[in-house]
Amino acid sequence: MIEDNFREIGLTVVELPVEWEKEQPIYRGLIKELPIINAEASSKSRMLQKLVASYQAYREQLMMEVEEEKETTLNLSTQELLRYYDGETFDGFSLFDNLS
Repeated sequence: MIEDNFREIGLTVVELPVEWEKEQPIYRGLIKELPIINAEASSKSRMLQKLVASYQAYREQLMMEVEEEKETTLNLSTQELLRYYDGETFDGFSLFDNLS
């Protein structure tokens, strides 16, 4: 079920072989496309729940960064925007000169 949800958004859950520690099974898994998101637990379902929680936290962080980038861009003047994206300033260049 959870694996199907990941598949719908184009992500693949990779389950690693079950290991035993102190006579307890350890399930480990990761998201193939985002290997920094991984989890381990004493059951497969708990491991998948941890993967979901980690992915949700990752998405929230990513969305916050995108929103911050958007706010930064909106607060820039045209000249600052050109410098921000190109790293250069243009002498005598204006976007509004050609509109008249």
